[in-house]
Amino acid sequence: MDIAPPTPEPTETTVRYDRERIRYALYGAAFLIAGIWAVWFGGWTLGWSMSDLGVVPRTLAGLAGIAFAPLAHASFDHLMSNTLPLAVLATLMLYAYPRAARIALPAIWLLSGLGVWLFARESAHVGMSGVNHGLMFFLFLIGLLRRDRLGIAISLVVFFLWGGMLLTVLPREEHVSFEYHLAGAVVGLLAAITLFRLDPAPARKRYSWEDEDDAPAPADAELELPRPAQVPVLWRGPSTAEERGVILAFPRRRDEPPD
Repeated sequence: MDIAPPTPEPTETTVRYDRERIRYALYGAAFLIAGIWAVWFGGWTLGWSMSDLGVVPRTLAGLAGIAFAPLAHASFDHLMSNTLPLAVLATLMLYAYPRAARIALPAIWLLSGLGVWLFARESAHVGMSGVNHGLMFFLFLIGLLRRDRLGIAISLVVFFLWGGMLLTVLPREEHVSFEYHLAGAVVGLLAAITLFRLDPAPARKRYSWEDEDDAPAPADAELELPRPAQVPVLWRGPSTAEERGVILAFPRRRDEPPD
């Protein structure tokens, strides 16, 4: 079912559609969070090795990690550090760009893992941080490309909260997969460039003064000055020499030098 775009006036229909968009976004983000927590809880209780679900570059067994590595986390701290960004970024993406999210989210999930499998270091790469980087870069760039109020607001919010992801795409810590971060960021940027026109732009609010015609306002309108042609003439100066009068020449003073 398609999700209706936001509209400028809060009518009963638009409020119902907006609530539907919110539920759609919250349920989708909750499903992702439940997935990573279920996998971690299962691994913790059953003694699974999370590296078995990771992307191991250029190995046949590591191909499975392209699909499952975002669900696996190396530790509880790793899981916690990815939960809040995933909740916020996925909710914003699904709410603001529901059509684009259907393509962008699977693309970020799978193509970032493929990039890790092709180019990363020899290790087991796990965690949702690559997807989070892709979501953040996607939301930041798509808002700048669309330039509507909702998109710009989301761009500012995600950059304010997680602008530090710009640095984590570079190698900084030995046991942190910057390759996953970088691959997710690149796929997120490409998805934003490709899909920013897919969702309809929010309808622009039209103000009452835009509907006013250019007819002159009445002279007695409040706070409106009349046009010059509408001002009545209260006095006219003389038009003939007799009416204007005669210029009298004053005699020169004795001490005044001649011209």
